[in-house]
Amino acid sequence: MQSESQIPTPAAVKRRFAVSLALFYGTSYGVLGTHLPFFTVWLKAIGIEPGWIGIISAVPAVTRFTTLPVVTGLAERRRALRGAMILTASATALLFMLVGTQQLPLPVLVLYIVTCCCWTPLTPLTDAYALRGVACYKFDYGPVRLWGSVAFILGALACGLLIELIAARQLIWIIVAMATISALTGLSLQPLEEVPRTSGVAEGGRPLLRDAGFLAIIVSSALIQSSHVAYYTFASINWQSHGLGGLTIAGLWALGVCAEIVVFAVSPRFSLHPALLVVIGGLSAVMRWSITAHEPPIGLLAIAQLGHGLSFGLTQVGVMTLLVHHVPPRQMARAQGYYAATTGLLSSATSIISGAIYASYGEGLYYVMAGMAAAGALLIWSARHRLKDQPHNAASGG
Repeated sequence: MQSESQIPTPAAVKRRFAVSLALFYGTSYGVLGTHLPFFTVWLKAIGIEPGWIGIISAVPAVTRFTTLPVVTGLAERRRALRGAMILTASATALLFMLVGTQQLPLPVLVLYIVTCCCWTPLTPLTDAYALRGVACYKFDYGPVRLWGSVAFILGALACGLLIELIAARQLIWIIVAMATISALTGLSLQPLEEVPRTSGVAEGGRPLLRDAGFLAIIVSSALIQSSHVAYYTFASINWQSHGLGGLTIAGLWALGVCAEIVVFAVSPRFSLHPALLVVIGGLSAVMRWSITAHEPPIGLLAIAQLGHGLSFGLTQVGVMTLLVHHVPPRQMARAQGYYAATTGLLSSATSIISGAIYASYGEGLYYVMAGMAAAGALLIWSARHRLKDQPHNAASGG
């Protein structure tokens, strides 16, 4: 039996939960940091054509609205968020390894589909786990989430340095190594405390999809975040074609994420309504993509990259805060699944179409992205009066 001095205090439990979560955010976003900037470069290096690259790049978005809601819903029903995170992280590492053994478009596509069926649920599962932690322990989301952004930078910089030293065909193994580390750190995640059951309405999944406020949150966010698809898919290829080296490309990605980190770090001080934060994020995306469409010089491009802190980071903070205030804790995994599915549906369509648009118009693709972001900002602005705090939000840590 533990002595009284050995029994963890609430502050110690909270700190242990936050530290293990920050570590997992770091390693899982480290995978994104190696994958997003350079996976398409690897595809090009092994001989995949641009049309196939657009299709393959759409796979994560497709799985977000197909298999992802099934996985998050199953994890919620079984109350197994932590176990699902560990399982999907482990499967992701193994499957990326198998992707790296292929070079032809069809086998790469098939194995990448299976990989993404395991990988894409990981982020909404982690966000649901984090927001449940916010509900239990009353800590701020942003300062914990920022460690994911720090790791993204380190992963991108590592790839940028290594691409100067190794063949681009070997970049996949850096992704595999990072995914393996992520799987191992998942073992340190702390079990979640049980959240008391609420009413039957709060337990069901259908009321969320009948809630106009919730629908406005996820659709507006999907429009703004999906406006980044052209950037995620073609920015590195485009910059490389303009003569920028791997380290410069990594530096540009890192610059954007540095701005994101600052936003996450100072987010506890924001006093604006979270819906207004999303509006600002959307309008910042409009400005960012409008600048990028003009093939700006490196100095102006660097300034536009700083806009990532607002276009992505501020939008993310606003949406997560809205969800904490608007969704009952026991529905958080399901809500994250619907949110990711909506974003995935729009992102997959955008990714497929963007391949054809980029092939014909190059940087003109960014004007389409600016229009999407503007639509998202307009939608959340028009719905702001619906997004009042719900009766359960005091219990949810909002």
